[in-house]
Amino acid sequence: MNTQHDVLKQRAYQFALYIIKLFRELPKDDVARVIGRQLLKSGTSVAANYRAAGRARSRAEFVSKMGVVVEEADESAFWLDLLVDSGIVSMGVLSGIVREANELLAIFAASYHTAKRNR
Repeated sequence: MNTQHDVLKQRAYQFALYIIKLFRELPKDDVARVIGRQLLKSGTSVAANYRAAGRARSRAEFVSKMGVVVEEADESAFWLDLLVDSGIVSMGVLSGIVREANELLAIFAASYHTAKRNR
């Protein structure tokens, strides 16, 4: 049986894999590579930190780690928007990953706020 945590952990992992693939396909110019590196760091960090949150030893540690997950998910959404708005990549190409980034951000932010409130 898959718990909600397992499902979200898998979604975050798949998100990280897509970000890696996207990075490899970006134009080789300086601007795209700088934005791409930032996205690569934040996008893979979402999955790594959510995984770590699942191993938290206390509620306070969980809240702290979820705060990092939310920050990294928000940053990832920002870099994706910047890739589109700067014309480096079309929204048609990124629409699915932008939607997933925003969905994950909303889910993780809700979880963070709930955990913080119930601390």
